[in-house]
Amino acid sequence: MTLAGTRSTKRERWGWYFYDWANSPFYSSTTTVFGALSMSPVAAADAKANITLNGDRACLDAAGHPDTLNHCDVTLFGLHFPAGSVWGYLLSVATVVQVLVLPIAGAVADRSHNKRRILGGFAFLGAAAAAGMFVLTGSDWQLGAALFIVANIGYGGSLVVYYSFLADIGGPDERDGISAKGWAFGYLGGGLALALQLGFYLKHDLFGVDQDLAVQICFLTSGLWWAAFTIPAVRRLPRRHVPVDVAPGRSVLRAGFTELRQTLVAAKAYPLTLAFLGSYLVFTDGINTVVTVSAQYGKDELGFGNSVLIVTILVIQFVAYLGGTLHGLVARRIGAKRTILGSLAVWMVVLGGAYFVQPRQMLQFLAVAVGIGLVLGGTNALSRSLFSQMIPAGKDAQYYSLYVVGERGTSWLGPLVFAGVGQATGSFRLAIVALVVFFAVGLVLVWLVPVRRAIVAAGNRPPEVL
Repeated sequence: MTLAGTRSTKRERWGWYFYDWANSPFYSSTTTVFGALSMSPVAAADAKANITLNGDRACLDAAGHPDTLNHCDVTLFGLHFPAGSVWGYLLSVATVVQVLVLPIAGAVADRSHNKRRILGGFAFLGAAAAAGMFVLTGSDWQLGAALFIVANIGYGGSLVVYYSFLADIGGPDERDGISAKGWAFGYLGGGLALALQLGFYLKHDLFGVDQDLAVQICFLTSGLWWAAFTIPAVRRLPRRHVPVDVAPGRSVLRAGFTELRQTLVAAKAYPLTLAFLGSYLVFTDGINTVVTVSAQYGKDELGFGNSVLIVTILVIQFVAYLGGTLHGLVARRIGAKRTILGSLAVWMVVLGGAYFVQPRQMLQFLAVAVGIGLVLGGTNALSRSLFSQMIPAGKDAQYYSLYVVGERGTSWLGPLVFAGVGQATGSFRLAIVALVVFFAVGLVLVWLVPVRRAIVAAGNRPPEVL
């Protein structure tokens, strides 16, 4: 049988890389920076405005002074909690909702004559919702929160389809490099978008807008970037795909959940593939949590202003480009599994360092940021490519649906731990170090998985270096 890599073209691979470039600003700008920095303060400001109207004292501290986010109770989706915990809980809700929706993505992709169209549909849904977060201000912050959840549905759904193209554009010995290059290219795009937004945000007075409106415009431009660069990505990806038929009278929605159940049952025949997936779900929860709460940690615990935090995250983006490229080169030498193990060890060291960073010590904070950047993209990129080797032929969308559903289904735990520990202790310092457990457990589990046997058991040829 002809290898997928020999059928692919440079044009198709660049189309695949471009979708990483397209969606990265939603993750780097909307989720990591502007959402994390603005959601809780906007919610708290709305609650304080309500205090003026109705005399509620929820935003006063124990001494009766107006206060901080942690003393300001807000309501979201019928639940009451401190404004400082809004972002962590919102991330958890967004991931749980995706679990209920993402099986549709795999089913539609498997049953479509044109996977590119499905990818574009999810991408444009997410981009529109991300751009709509422009309304995140005043009493409309709850609408902004709802749009963030919809944007995450589009983001997760598009990733299911996007990942499934990896087997179409690269053979076993090529996928680590392709995946790492795509992830690195994505961080470069996210870094460029964030740099432009940072320049606008810091110089907003020159444009005649206030700081709040500047943040809203950054939400809008992230969505527009996602939509604009999805177009060349979709146009370049391969058309070839043999669809799976849907039984007469069955909806794609029902078929999606039926397929997920069938995939879970069938996957029992590949226990080593499931073992690797379980390992990945543990440590990726830690990675996602560190990325999404790092700005809040720097602001609420270390006392840095928004400008410093955004510059630091910008540094992470560009270092992540180098880190992703480096992971691809190292994996070519020692194999994906060993490289992943090394990355997880570095993650534990970096989080340990974050615990000891002193308030307002920018050089210490930047050192931690560089450490995060070096391992940020590469760890997930190599996990993505290594998992592709363990998927039975022709089941890519199904298994990547399981991959992303599992990732979203478990990634609520990290933000919940962070928010819960922060709320319980009144400090996010212990909350950040508590995340080390995700990397430690993940490292042990990955080390125990015999990946070569897993690849052979799935009926695939292992790469020469593993």
